[in-house]
Amino acid sequence: MTSNPPWASFWSGEEQRRPRRRSLSREAIVEAALTVIDTEGMDALNMRRVAQELGTGAASLYAHVSNKDELIALVMERVAAALPRPEPEPGRWREQLTEFLIASRDNLAAHGDLARAALTANIPTTPAMLDSAETVLRLLRAGGFDDQVIAYAVDLLALYVVATAYEQGLRTSPWRQEQGDAEAYIAGIRSFFSSLPPDRYPLVVALAPQLTRAEGDERFQFGLDVILDGLAAQQGRW
Repeated sequence: MTSNPPWASFWSGEEQRRPRRRSLSREAIVEAALTVIDTEGMDALNMRRVAQELGTGAASLYAHVSNKDELIALVMERVAAALPRPEPEPGRWREQLTEFLIASRDNLAAHGDLARAALTANIPTTPAMLDSAETVLRLLRAGGFDDQVIAYAVDLLALYVVATAYEQGLRTSPWRQEQGDAEAYIAGIRSFFSSLPPDRYPLVVALAPQLTRAEGDERFQFGLDVILDGLAAQQGRW
Protein backbone atom coordinates (compact mmCIF):
# COMPACT_ATOMS: atom_id res chain seq x y z
CA MET A 1 0.00 0.00 0.00
CA THR A 2 1.42 3.39 -1.02
CA SER A 3 1.93 5.89 1.79
CA ASN A 4 0.61 9.43 1.54
CA PRO A 5 2.92 12.02 -0.07
CA PRO A 6 4.94 14.05 2.47
CA TRP A 7 2.82 17.17 1.95
CA ALA A 8 -0.50 15.46 2.73
CA SER A 9 -0.33 16.06 6.49
CA PHE A 10 -0.14 19.84 6.00
CA TRP A 11 -3.80 19.77 5.02
CA SER A 12 -5.08 16.77 6.98
CA GLY A 13 -3.91 17.73 10.47
CA GLU A 14 -2.35 14.28 10.70
CA GLU A 15 0.25 15.20 13.30
CA GLN A 16 -2.40 16.28 15.80
CA ARG A 17 -4.10 12.89 15.60
CA ARG A 18 -0.97 10.95 16.41
CA PRO A 19 -0.13 10.06 20.03
CA ARG A 20 2.53 12.37 21.41
CA ARG A 21 5.63 11.04 23.11
CA ARG A 22 7.67 12.78 25.80
CA SER A 23 7.87 16.56 25.34
CA LEU A 24 8.73 16.45 21.66
CA SER A 25 6.78 18.46 19.13
CA ARG A 26 6.82 18.71 15.37
CA GLU A 27 8.16 22.25 15.68
CA ALA A 28 11.11 21.14 17.84
CA ILE A 29 11.96 18.36 15.40
CA VAL A 30 11.90 20.76 12.45
CA GLU A 31 14.15 23.24 14.25
CA ALA A 32 16.59 20.46 15.11
CA ALA A 33 16.60 19.28 11.51
CA LEU A 34 17.28 22.82 10.31
CA THR A 35 20.20 23.06 12.75
CA VAL A 36 21.69 19.87 11.32
CA ILE A 37 21.31 21.19 7.76
CA ASP A 38 22.79 24.58 8.65
CA THR A 39 25.86 23.14 10.38
CA GLU A 40 26.48 19.85 8.57
CA GLY A 41 24.55 19.91 5.29
CA MET A 42 21.77 17.88 3.72
CA ASP A 43 23.86 14.71 3.51
CA ALA A 44 24.03 14.61 7.31
CA LEU A 45 20.26 14.82 7.73
CA ASN A 46 18.49 11.65 8.86
CA MET A 47 16.06 10.74 11.62
CA ARG A 48 18.79 9.36 13.87
CA ARG A 49 20.91 12.51 13.60
CA VAL A 50 17.93 14.74 14.39
CA ALA A 51 17.02 12.57 17.38
CA GLN A 52 20.60 12.87 18.56
CA GLU A 53 20.32 16.66 18.35
CA LEU A 54 17.22 16.46 20.56
CA GLY A 55 18.73 14.00 23.02
CA THR A 56 16.26 11.22 22.28
CA GLY A 57 15.88 8.09 20.16
CA ALA A 58 14.94 8.07 16.48
CA ALA A 59 11.78 6.04 17.15
CA SER A 60 10.32 8.89 19.22
CA LEU A 61 10.30 11.19 16.21
CA TYR A 62 7.84 9.05 14.29
CA ALA A 63 5.00 10.10 16.59
CA HIS A 64 5.25 13.50 14.90
CA VAL A 65 6.94 13.00 11.51
CA SER A 66 6.30 10.03 9.21
CA ASN A 67 9.71 9.83 7.56
CA LYS A 68 12.66 11.82 6.25
CA ASP A 69 10.75 13.00 3.17
CA GLU A 70 8.04 14.55 5.33
CA LEU A 71 10.69 16.09 7.58
CA ILE A 72 12.37 17.77 4.61
CA ALA A 73 8.99 19.07 3.43
CA LEU A 74 8.39 20.49 6.91
CA VAL A 75 11.79 22.18 6.91
CA MET A 76 11.13 23.69 3.49
CA GLU A 77 7.77 24.94 4.75
CA ARG A 78 9.38 26.44 7.85
CA VAL A 79 11.93 28.35 5.74
CA ALA A 80 9.37 29.56 3.18
CA ALA A 81 7.09 30.85 5.95
CA ALA A 82 9.67 33.53 6.81
CA LEU A 83 9.30 35.30 3.46
CA PRO A 84 7.44 38.62 3.09
CA ARG A 85 4.23 38.68 1.02
CA PRO A 86 4.02 42.07 -0.73
CA GLU A 87 0.69 43.40 -1.89
CA PRO A 88 1.05 43.97 -5.66
CA GLU A 89 1.29 47.54 -6.91
CA PRO A 90 0.95 47.65 -10.73
CA GLY A 91 3.34 50.59 -11.00
CA ARG A 92 6.02 48.80 -8.98
CA TRP A 93 5.44 45.15 -9.90
CA ARG A 94 8.92 44.59 -11.33
CA GLU A 95 10.67 46.16 -8.37
CA GLN A 96 8.49 44.18 -5.97
CA LEU A 97 9.10 40.94 -7.86
CA THR A 98 12.85 41.53 -7.88
CA GLU A 99 12.86 42.20 -4.13
CA PHE A 100 10.79 39.11 -3.44
CA LEU A 101 12.99 36.85 -5.56
CA ILE A 102 16.18 38.18 -3.96
CA ALA A 103 14.65 37.58 -0.53
CA SER A 104 13.65 34.07 -1.62
CA ARG A 105 17.16 33.30 -2.82
CA ASP A 106 18.84 34.66 0.31
CA ASN A 107 16.35 32.93 2.59
CA LEU A 108 17.11 29.57 0.99
CA ALA A 109 20.86 30.12 0.62
CA ALA A 110 21.12 30.94 4.32
CA HIS A 111 20.58 27.24 4.98
CA GLY A 112 23.47 25.79 3.04
CA ASP A 113 22.50 23.19 0.46
CA LEU A 114 18.83 23.03 1.47
CA ALA A 115 18.11 24.34 -2.03
CA ARG A 116 18.98 20.84 -3.24
CA ALA A 117 15.72 19.65 -1.69
CA ALA A 118 13.87 22.48 -3.41
CA LEU A 119 15.22 21.32 -6.76
CA THR A 120 13.73 17.89 -6.09
CA ALA A 121 10.40 19.06 -4.69
CA ASN A 122 9.89 21.70 -7.36
CA ILE A 123 6.08 21.79 -7.27
CA PRO A 124 4.59 23.80 -4.36
CA THR A 125 2.10 21.73 -2.35
CA THR A 126 2.36 23.08 1.21
CA PRO A 127 0.79 26.31 2.55
CA ALA A 128 3.84 28.60 2.73
CA MET A 129 5.29 27.25 -0.51
CA LEU A 130 1.96 27.88 -2.22
CA ASP A 131 1.90 31.36 -0.67
CA SER A 132 5.24 32.06 -2.38
CA ALA A 133 3.94 30.82 -5.72
CA GLU A 134 0.78 32.87 -5.31
CA THR A 135 2.88 35.97 -4.55
CA VAL A 136 4.88 35.58 -7.76
CA LEU A 137 1.74 34.89 -9.78
CA ARG A 138 0.04 37.99 -8.41
CA LEU A 139 3.06 40.20 -9.13
CA LEU A 140 3.29 38.89 -12.69
CA ARG A 141 -0.45 39.46 -13.11
CA ALA A 142 0.09 43.04 -11.92
CA GLY A 143 2.70 43.34 -14.70
CA GLY A 144 -0.03 42.63 -17.26
CA PHE A 145 1.32 39.35 -18.63
CA ASP A 146 -0.88 36.82 -20.40
CA ASP A 147 -2.06 33.89 -18.28
CA GLN A 148 0.06 31.26 -20.02
CA VAL A 149 3.15 33.47 -19.86
CA ILE A 150 2.53 33.88 -16.12
CA ALA A 151 2.12 30.13 -15.69
CA TYR A 152 5.40 29.33 -17.43
CA ALA A 153 7.20 32.26 -15.83
CA VAL A 154 6.51 31.21 -12.24
CA ASP A 155 8.24 27.88 -12.92
CA LEU A 156 11.16 29.47 -14.78
CA LEU A 157 11.74 32.06 -12.04
CA ALA A 158 11.59 29.40 -9.32
CA LEU A 159 14.22 27.30 -11.10
CA TYR A 160 16.48 30.34 -11.47
CA VAL A 161 16.13 31.35 -7.83
CA VAL A 162 16.65 27.84 -6.44
CA ALA A 163 19.67 27.09 -8.64
CA THR A 164 21.27 30.40 -7.66
CA ALA A 165 20.50 29.78 -3.99
CA TYR A 166 22.08 26.33 -4.21
CA GLU A 167 25.30 27.74 -5.66
CA GLN A 168 25.39 30.58 -3.12
CA GLY A 169 24.60 28.29 -0.19
CA LEU A 170 27.38 25.86 -1.07
CA ARG A 171 29.94 28.66 -1.12
CA THR A 172 28.97 30.02 2.28
CA SER A 173 28.13 26.83 4.20
CA PRO A 174 30.04 26.31 7.47
CA TRP A 175 31.16 22.80 6.48
CA ARG A 176 32.71 24.24 3.30
CA GLN A 177 34.77 26.86 5.07
CA GLU A 178 37.93 24.80 4.80
CA GLN A 179 37.98 26.06 1.20
CA GLY A 180 38.15 29.62 2.47
CA ASP A 181 35.61 32.38 2.04
CA ALA A 182 33.69 33.04 -1.16
CA GLU A 183 35.96 35.88 -2.29
CA ALA A 184 39.07 33.73 -1.93
CA TYR A 185 37.35 30.93 -3.85
CA ILE A 186 36.44 33.23 -6.75
CA ALA A 187 39.96 34.69 -6.77
CA GLY A 188 41.34 31.17 -7.05
CA ILE A 189 39.06 30.38 -9.99
CA ARG A 190 40.10 33.64 -11.70
CA SER A 191 43.75 32.76 -11.24
CA PHE A 192 43.14 29.27 -12.61
CA PHE A 193 41.34 30.57 -15.72
CA SER A 194 44.14 33.07 -16.34
CA SER A 195 46.76 30.32 -16.13
CA LEU A 196 45.19 28.10 -18.79
CA PRO A 197 46.97 27.67 -22.15
CA PRO A 198 45.75 30.61 -24.26
CA ASP A 199 46.17 28.76 -27.51
CA ARG A 200 43.52 26.24 -26.44
CA TYR A 201 41.29 28.48 -24.33
CA PRO A 202 41.82 32.01 -25.69
CA LEU A 203 38.45 33.38 -24.59
CA VAL A 204 38.45 31.77 -21.14
CA VAL A 205 41.84 33.36 -20.49
CA ALA A 206 40.94 36.73 -22.01
CA LEU A 207 37.59 36.92 -20.20
CA ALA A 208 38.77 35.55 -16.85
CA PRO A 209 38.01 38.84 -15.00
CA GLN A 210 34.52 39.08 -16.51
CA LEU A 211 33.72 35.38 -16.03
CA THR A 212 34.54 35.61 -12.33
CA ARG A 213 33.13 39.06 -11.62
CA ALA A 214 31.16 39.02 -8.38
CA GLU A 215 29.76 42.46 -7.60
CA GLY A 216 26.88 42.19 -5.16
CA ASP A 217 23.67 41.14 -6.91
CA GLU A 218 24.86 42.20 -10.34
CA ARG A 219 25.00 38.68 -11.80
CA PHE A 220 21.64 37.65 -10.33
CA GLN A 221 20.02 40.88 -11.46
CA PHE A 222 21.42 40.39 -14.99
CA GLY A 223 19.80 36.97 -15.25
CA LEU A 224 16.54 38.23 -13.82
CA ASP A 225 16.43 41.14 -16.27
CA VAL A 226 17.04 38.76 -19.17
CA ILE A 227 14.15 36.56 -18.02
CA LEU A 228 11.71 39.43 -17.43
CA ASP A 229 12.61 41.20 -20.67
CA GLY A 230 12.20 37.89 -22.48
CA LEU A 231 8.73 37.39 -20.98
CA ALA A 232 7.61 40.66 -22.51
CA ALA A 233 8.55 39.29 -25.93
CA GLN A 234 6.20 36.35 -25.36
CA GLN A 235 3.11 38.52 -25.00
CA GLY A 236 0.46 37.65 -27.55
CA ARG A 237 1.94 34.27 -28.48
CA TRP A 238 -0.38 32.38 -26.12
